[in-house]
Amino acid sequence: MDYQKILDEIAIEIAALPNDGEVANYIPELAKANPDKFGMHLTTVRNEHFAVGDAEDKFSIQSISKVFSLAMAFSLMGEKLWKRVGVEPSGNPFNSIVQLEYENGIPRNPFVNAGALVVVDVLLSELQNPEEDLFAFVRSLTGSTDITYNAKVAQSEKETGYLNSAFVNMMKAKGNIVNDTEEILDFYYKQCSIEMNCRELASAFLHFGENGLAYSHAGFSLTKSQVKRLNALMLSCGFYDESGQFAFKVGLAGKSGVGGGIAAVFPEEFAVAVWSPKLNKKGNSVRAFNSLELLTTKTESSIF
Repeated sequence: MDYQKILDEIAIEIAALPNDGEVANYIPELAKANPDKFGMHLTTVRNEHFAVGDAEDKFSIQSISKVFSLAMAFSLMGEKLWKRVGVEPSGNPFNSIVQLEYENGIPRNPFVNAGALVVVDVLLSELQNPEEDLFAFVRSLTGSTDITYNAKVAQSEKETGYLNSAFVNMMKAKGNIVNDTEEILDFYYKQCSIEMNCRELASAFLHFGENGLAYSHAGFSLTKSQVKRLNALMLSCGFYDESGQFAFKVGLAGKSGVGGGIAAVFPEEFAVAVWSPKLNKKGNSVRAFNSLELLTTKTESSIF
């Protein structure tokens, strides 16, 4: 498979399309992103690397980070984790509070904001140095030592995070939050503000296409069964309430973020990350979504 040729073709085809969508503006720092940026990086299990565009530019990965914190919590808690957070698609926006009220403080899945806050609560309870452990885990997955978070983005999220405060306080009232709410929110905003480039994201997600994290990454490992379940969650819940469309049109497990990134994995063959800041109304990058649909069409690499 000539992946470089395919990525070059995708870049040309994407550039010819209207640059639709809007940069996330409800987080002021994210609104400053250059709307014309586009990068794509594909990494194979044979350690081959192919890239096009702005693939080396770092950006705020936002909700893609939820995959990393979930992997850590699943490694620590095993099946007990699912007593506190569900595994079903929400069918509602990622920041909807209505469903959480109806379901008595148990988030529908770990990729909606409320579910990710429960995962953070688990990490704060189980780890002595959760922030250091998170960054060590991500650095181990990527092989990059300079990954950190953007303090300006984290502060911007904190200043506008009223709904997240509502989520964590409601769950606290319902008995599904153990730790101090402000401590949870502070960790969560730092997690979402992690900056990576497409190459680093693809390298990290490649591990989720293997038969489990058989060797430890900074002290965390997942069995083949756990990786399978993580992929199932990414496929069914990883793209907000557009996850069905992504499965239908792209056919890969993955996760998006409102920073404009999407990372996805084709098990036993490759992982790919795309970044383009302009989002559709569901919160997914327009160009990244279209690029991955083109990729699986050209390579015939859907998991179905």
